[in-house]
Amino acid sequence: MASNEIDDCIIVGAGPAGLTAAIYLARYYLRIRLFDCGTSRASWIPTSHNHAGFPDGINGNDLLERMREQAAKYGALREPKRVTHLALDEDGTFRVCCGDEEFRSRTVLLATGVVNNRPEGIDDQLHDQAVARGLIRYCPVCDGYEVTDKRVGVIGTGARGTAEAQFVRTYTVDITLIAPEGEHVLAQEDVAALEDAGIRRIAGPCGGYALENGQIAFDTVEGRMAFDSIYPALGSVIRSGLAEKAGAKLSKDGCILTDDHLETTVPGLFAAGDVVKGLDQISHAMGQAGVAATAIRNTLARQKPLRR
Repeated sequence: MASNEIDDCIIVGAGPAGLTAAIYLARYYLRIRLFDCGTSRASWIPTSHNHAGFPDGINGNDLLERMREQAAKYGALREPKRVTHLALDEDGTFRVCCGDEEFRSRTVLLATGVVNNRPEGIDDQLHDQAVARGLIRYCPVCDGYEVTDKRVGVIGTGARGTAEAQFVRTYTVDITLIAPEGEHVLAQEDVAALEDAGIRRIAGPCGGYALENGQIAFDTVEGRMAFDSIYPALGSVIRSGLAEKAGAKLSKDGCILTDDHLETTVPGLFAAGDVVKGLDQISHAMGQAGVAATAIRNTLARQKPLRR
């Protein structure tokens, strides 16, 4: 089923980047459509304490709801659908598919983000409960302050695990780096850095996750261990598949390549947020969205003057 209407911009993704872009574009009096499949990582945040303007912190879902209300106030159309295909047609418009539904737009902004890799063997309900209580954390840049002087486990190995453990060492001396499976795979410089920081190392595997006495506990080769918080340093899956389908170039790690105005290598296709650079920072995603939205407005204005 196809729509005969052509939007000025379709935004794919309704996290902080997508919603910021929707607010900007709606206030530019553009016809926009925002697709929201409901999987923004911001919804996981129990309380963000480093988002400017909220000195007492704000819950991730509350922040998203405020942004949704603000976008709707200016006329942004939000639809709870998952985009399954994106293509640039010969007439220069984009074809955006949600299953058997088809939409068309003059420009597209991808704000699809990334998905964190979770520890293996932890069920969804337990995972979500632990995240809500701050027992599992994914962003030490965001919330390392909250683990000050607490007992912290980092699940990972190699350069990634070492870097994460060293970052958390800023906040606490009690850190253990646990390999997700088997022995650690560490370069000599990683071993030296961990030893210099006093970070304990334990081989994997990890399993038997449970919430016990206000902590998160699991089995290791050295017995059952419990922590006030754990950081999985297991990388993430970058949601850049739609961009690739449309012909946009990706970086070696799978992020979408853009110019300074957040336009991809496909004219009219823009991207913002963690799918461009996985910095995991709301402020960065929102800033990119403002730049991208303004570039989209100017691109459309060059095609046809935007006048009241």
